[in-house]
Amino acid sequence: MHEYSIVTALIEQCEQLAANNNATAITRVEIKLGILSGVEPSLLATAFDTFKLEGICRDADLVMQLQDLVIACNDCGKQTEHKQRNVLCGHCQSSNTHVLDGEDMMLMQLELEQL
Repeated sequence: MHEYSIVTALIEQCEQLAANNNATAITRVEIKLGILSGVEPSLLATAFDTFKLEGICRDADLVMQLQDLVIACNDCGKQTEHKQRNVLCGHCQSSNTHVLDGEDMMLMQLELEQL
């Protein structure tokens, strides 16, 4: 399950940002998770709850913004948003498209506590 390694890297990034800002705790971790990121949200949440227990993130809530797939059509020039993995243009049904958003997982915001 690659969600474990993703969460490990996420927590390490959070810990580094907390150290850079002299924080004593992280209370909220907000991420954007694209539909094509290859990450299963429920597995990621479980992994986060498991690995956060022994560090500065132990009291943190994980907030996930699920990002729809946004594609642009190279044939008709229009953009389409999909809530599922579908790269066909919603206007002309062309498969000649490219992804604009929805492939990434990004750390968007941290809420930190300082002494």
